[in-house]
Amino acid sequence: MSKRIGTVTIIVTNRATQAGQVNQILGEHGEAIIGRMGLPYAPKELHIIALIVHASNDEIGALTGKLGALAGVEVKSALTKV
Repeated sequence: MSKRIGTVTIIVTNRATQAGQVNQILGEHGEAIIGRMGLPYAPKELHIIALIVHASNDEIGALTGKLGALAGVEVKSALTKV
């Protein structure tokens, strides 16, 4: 299975209830994550997490699928073609 490099952006709208679950999922997929940056955006009460990932399509799909299934969490990914 070939691996791709890309980004995953996560927007959490309810940190109080979702932070633990988001961090648990990220920990489960830690081998796919090269880097992580988290920023709170107080004016809109949002918390934004940007990931750089290196994994197969299936692994990235599993990660984004689990995150996207959480209420109050939005996920988008962009991957290289090579």
